[in-house]
Amino acid sequence: MDSQTAVSTEAATAPSTAGRLKPDSLGVLGILFFVLSAQAPLTGIAGAVPIAVGIGNGAGTPAAYLLAGAVILLFSVGFVAMGRHVVDAGAFYTYIGKGLGRPTGSGSAGVALFAYCAIQAAMYGLYGATVSGLVEHYTGTHVAWWVWTLVTMVIVQVLGASGIEMGARILTVFVLAEFSILIAFALVTFFKGGGPEGLGFTDSFSASAALQGAPGVALMFAVASMFGFEATAIYGEEAREPRRTVPRATYLSVGVVTGFFAFTSWMLVSAHGASHVTAEAGKALESGDATSFVFAPISAQFGGWVDDVLPVLLATSLFAGILAFHNSANRYLFSLGRERLLPHGLTALNRRHSPWAAGVVQTVLAALLVLPFAVLGKDPVLTLFSWFSGVAVLAMMLLYFLTSVSVVVFFRRSRVDTRPWNTVIAPVLGALGIAGAIWLIVENFTTLIGGDRTTAIWLQLAVPAVLVLGLVAARVTRGRAVRP
Repeated sequence: MDSQTAVSTEAATAPSTAGRLKPDSLGVLGILFFVLSAQAPLTGIAGAVPIAVGIGNGAGTPAAYLLAGAVILLFSVGFVAMGRHVVDAGAFYTYIGKGLGRPTGSGSAGVALFAYCAIQAAMYGLYGATVSGLVEHYTGTHVAWWVWTLVTMVIVQVLGASGIEMGARILTVFVLAEFSILIAFALVTFFKGGGPEGLGFTDSFSASAALQGAPGVALMFAVASMFGFEATAIYGEEAREPRRTVPRATYLSVGVVTGFFAFTSWMLVSAHGASHVTAEAGKALESGDATSFVFAPISAQFGGWVDDVLPVLLATSLFAGILAFHNSANRYLFSLGRERLLPHGLTALNRRHSPWAAGVVQTVLAALLVLPFAVLGKDPVLTLFSWFSGVAVLAMMLLYFLTSVSVVVFFRRSRVDTRPWNTVIAPVLGALGIAGAIWLIVENFTTLIGGDRTTAIWLQLAVPAVLVLGLVAARVTRGRAVRP
């Protein structure tokens, strides 16, 4: 599209004529690696599994991952069906706007941006602390965590502006590295027949195991581990044959993520022994180093060299997640600028067809979220990481719920697809499951953020507050928006 065509069609307010991201850049595997990077597999396993086991349902934690995967799979059915008719970098908020109206869609856009910026800021906190610890361990030099965080923000900005293909290559390397060692551990443990008490399949997957202890807490952390698979739709505009690529990438992502977390957590339970695993997780949590619950059995399986490799892989896992969420957030900003809900300058593309202006704004937002914790001397893990990751999960669950409802409304109105399972039954079941997950998150939010009740209430209130601000902004910009 040349510039003259863009200008003339933009004046005609046709939505398809605004700046476009680079088409045919990603295939199924490229999108899959962006999703897996957002999951930060090693971070999810080392951070969430010890808590889910220790204060959740113990040996039954793997079953919680299967249940969470089933809920997200039901959600994905309607999500994919709508994706065949709507291809846009705005993904969730575009879908919600199509079904529930532009104001609600715009409000949800604010929630989506809030979620992505919050989770990225959270990961910056844990990343900075991890890198600072590694550098001090190997060189004896202490450099504040926020210094590494700010340096990494610059690197992420450069990589984000270098084109989606470059980001995909970087993420592929990092994701394969962390996946490889975790899967290798799980497979070796499995083929050796498990740990001291065997594989213990029924100890982890029977109904009684799944319901023991506090299953709601385990399910909450399992659902949180699914965060980020929306990337399958966000990159639809840059995908090859998006109406085929995005559905395949979505179902593959949900299947791979669910299988990975269920299988790996099962082998961790087996390695410790089902009858001892809750106590072992509790010890790790009390020590202040939850990762020891995961790193210790891997080290016992492969040798002491793993103790040096795993912390490095944890850092690269976080870096991959940060880059993935940077790319997701700047595409949201780009899409909002294209629709005139935000300044149109956010649609500026560089020679690689990357939204560089939106990327700069996203980086500035990340810095604004992180710097107050540095200035006030707050612990980056106990506050920045814990608080923002918890509120981001709650915000994303709200988006999942609104999208499920929007799918049903959209297809009832448009009748472009009349398949009952895809357009009504699965979306409704998914919405019910997600509503249950939201209830569990709200009920256990203090546990999720590792903070006090007052902090939990303020963080929870931030989500509906952002939604309301988005609704107000939609009314203010009604006359300027591209889409009706």
